[in-house]
Amino acid sequence: MKKLIPSYVRVPLIFAIVFGAMEYFIDSGNQPVFIKYPMVLLFLGVFLFLLVAIEIVVSAVDTVTYHLLTEEQKKQLDEAQSLPFTESEFYQNIIKKLTRSNKIEQEADIMLEHNYDGIRELDNVLPPWWVYLFYGCIIFAGIYLVRYEILGADNQVQEFDKEVAEAKIAVDEYNKTAPDMMNKEKVTLLTDATNIAAGKTIFMKNCIPCHRPDAGGQIGPNLTDDMWINGGGIKNVFNTIMEGGRDGKGMVSWKATIKPSDIQKVASYVLSLQGSKPVNPKPTEPEAKQWVEEATTKVASKVVATK
Repeated sequence: MKKLIPSYVRVPLIFAIVFGAMEYFIDSGNQPVFIKYPMVLLFLGVFLFLLVAIEIVVSAVDTVTYHLLTEEQKKQLDEAQSLPFTESEFYQNIIKKLTRSNKIEQEADIMLEHNYDGIRELDNVLPPWWVYLFYGCIIFAGIYLVRYEILGADNQVQEFDKEVAEAKIAVDEYNKTAPDMMNKEKVTLLTDATNIAAGKTIFMKNCIPCHRPDAGGQIGPNLTDDMWINGGGIKNVFNTIMEGGRDGKGMVSWKATIKPSDIQKVASYVLSLQGSKPVNPKPTEPEAKQWVEEATTKVASKVVATK
């Protein structure tokens, strides 16, 4: 029966809407979504097949229903459906080739002799669309077998693991050049005058009430010698400023006030004061221990070993 929107317009329109929605809602970068995600391509293929199959079934039901009507009902239906948009002869030919079905008037020619309680069987051929789909599944299975079982292409789990690994590498590369994401593990000692001056400015603004302007120590310890409570070196000093000192009586954590890149500058400035010998420095704390850089210790050990 005739419809307001022909099937050859309705099917591509519905498919285009679904395809556009998947392209819009699924992030696939610069690639089309069906290329980056093979499962999307498979879904689109199954969806298109279902659309065509539904149209074929509906068309077949309409044809059978139409033939069951009386001549008067057919005439009334044709008059009611005299619309400007009708299904073209080209489309009808495609449907006929895909179904290859016989008209009701021709069923007597293909009726089998078997009779099951009054039920007769028609000797119809398989619909071409079903046969084509069956062949397509065989071809797909062959390609799948060769690609994944013989050539060893990555499956979905392997693709996921690779993407996670690539993302981790990208994050690590970003962290190397992101100063405000500085941490104890990747902090390095700054020695250039600009960063040292910036560290001194921050030190004078926040640290002199406890350590004095010359870092000789007041409430806090002397920062100019090699005796450290929480360990010396850029990593330990950075971590102490970031996380705070001893529980209950040590320095508070500054990470909520000073950003990590500035803490690196302060720590570098403090270490630049080593051996500056301020006037009347605060006595060494009992908990403090002498700090020797690991690199220096290794060099000294090698010298002793060669003697």
